[in-house]
Amino acid sequence: MIDITLGQYFPGNSFLHRMDPRVKMVLIFLYIFSVFIPQNWVGLGLAVAFLVFVIILSRLPVKLIFKSIKPIIPLVLITSALNIFYISDGTTLFKWGFIQITTKGITTASFIAIRIICLIAGSSLLTYTTSPTTLTDALERLLSPLKVVKLNVHELAMM
Repeated sequence: MIDITLGQYFPGNSFLHRMDPRVKMVLIFLYIFSVFIPQNWVGLGLAVAFLVFVIILSRLPVKLIFKSIKPIIPLVLITSALNIFYISDGTTLFKWGFIQITTKGITTASFIAIRIICLIAGSSLLTYTTSPTTLTDALERLLSPLKVVKLNVHELAMM
């Protein structure tokens, strides 16, 4: 549990630390959306390259980013195994009884694993570079138009 850094704030003076938290929140939602758009390796490679660029901008230790990915490794492994064993399209590489591993299964498993890792690492950058109080205030300001429909934005942001 000591190694889990997910959701923690690490003070700093990088460009990302100084950026308006509302902008960061909008950008992370756009990034999450953009990670699901690519259907090929080039598009996913661009998403990974952008993530690496932002990590460099944040001036956070790379070790810290890997610590945020560590808790999701079991999820990534299970998801990958399911894709490897249940996708039967492509060239068969291995077959033993009902177990079949195909090129499409391995490709899909790799693609999804990279997507999940990008999502967690990108989201972690938001919490690493923005204090919880600032994050809550930013969310409240982003949701403020919902006050028109009598929604208690403050309570929603606090949750």
